[in-house]
Amino acid sequence: MSVANKPLAGWRVLVPRGGKWGDGVAASLRSYGAIPVIAPMINFASAENAVELSAALNRLERGSFDWLVITSATTVDVLLSQQVVVPSTTRIAAVGETTSAALTLAGYQVDFVPERDNSARGLVKEWPAQAADTRVLVPQSDIAEPTLVAGLGDRGLDVEFVTAYRTVGVPVADYVAADVTSGRIRAVLVTSGSIARQVASQLAPLPEETIVAAIGPRTAFDARAAGLTVHVIAEMRSATGLVESLVEHVEGLNAE
Repeated sequence: MSVANKPLAGWRVLVPRGGKWGDGVAASLRSYGAIPVIAPMINFASAENAVELSAALNRLERGSFDWLVITSATTVDVLLSQQVVVPSTTRIAAVGETTSAALTLAGYQVDFVPERDNSARGLVKEWPAQAADTRVLVPQSDIAEPTLVAGLGDRGLDVEFVTAYRTVGVPVADYVAADVTSGRIRAVLVTSGSIARQVASQLAPLPEETIVAAIGPRTAFDARAAGLTVHVIAEMRSATGLVESLVEHVEGLNAE
């Protein structure tokens, strides 16, 4: 199939994350004829509570927790940078397949991943039955929603939260902002609540014809809360699912 006949032919799509994830999404978009515009809108910085984080990780290594819950590949990077050795008596839960893969690649054994909903809400809902005194460590971003900690606490678990890293906004280049404003960028991918808030603060109001695609119902909820209109919601919380959902939406528009 020639590029001109592909479903996203000529579509400029904003990819708000860089690194391997951004490169992979860009390659997928190109396979459908799109022109990806990679413009990372968030970055990660060291936690300000270095002493508190170090103390929690030391207790983790001493076997003080029954479970370690990991919700992002960035937290895996923190574990690696701190050279954390998780004892065999501590089981590890990952919020989804992407995080699980990052843990496995880093040499950690993953014991639980929710099957139906790769989100904090899904992890709580599918959490295996545990004794009420089960101790759980949850290292997350400084702006993480309380869904996970509160949900596990409601199940009677002894949950400790510690800030593992800070999420900070990254300004997009002026030409990217101009391309969004002019409508030259026809779709924006939204991969998290923090990305949604950056899109809203840096690029809103978006042109009415600009398609906003969210990587799951929770992210769609956060995007709407930030003031964005969401047109596409990927039911599969994955890069592949996000791109395919955008393609299906555009094919539907073309068929009208």
